[in-house]
Order: sequence, then C-alpha cells, then structure tokens
Amino acid sequence: MHTLLVTLLVIVSIALIVVVLLQSGKSAGLSGAISGGAEQLFGKQKARGIDLVLHRVTVVLAVLFFVLTIAVSYFGL
Repeated sequence: MHTLLVTLLVIVSIALIVVVLLQSGKSAGLSGAISGGAEQLFGKQKARGIDLVLHRVTVVLAVLFFVLTIAVSYFGL
C-alpha cells in the first residue's frame, strides 16, 4: 500500500510541476509591465481557454498532492 501511494505521489508531483510550468505568467516581460497600468484601470478578463483548463487541472492536482502526502504519512508509520 505504501509503495503504491508513493508511486502515485511521484506521478502527481511531476504532473503538477509540468502543469504549473505550462501556465502563462501574469505579466509577459516588458509588454506586461507597460500594459499593467491599463489592466489595473480597465480590468482584465480572467483566464480563457487553455489557461482556464490549466488552472483547474492545477487545483485538482494540488488537492490530490496534499491528500496523497497525508496518506503516505499516515500509512508510513
């Protein structure tokens, strides 16, 4: 049981790292710094399309990561 949980934890950890790295940053370099004031003034639409999917997958993987970490800790005793 412990080996299965550790294996799942490693897979989820790698998937979480990959999904976080695939997400776009809040400000994309110099253009983000220049347009940042306009976004503050006029507002910015939330993530659309693939960004929304990546955000939801990140949340699911993060919750799964914490649950698996607690399970490994519990069953590892």
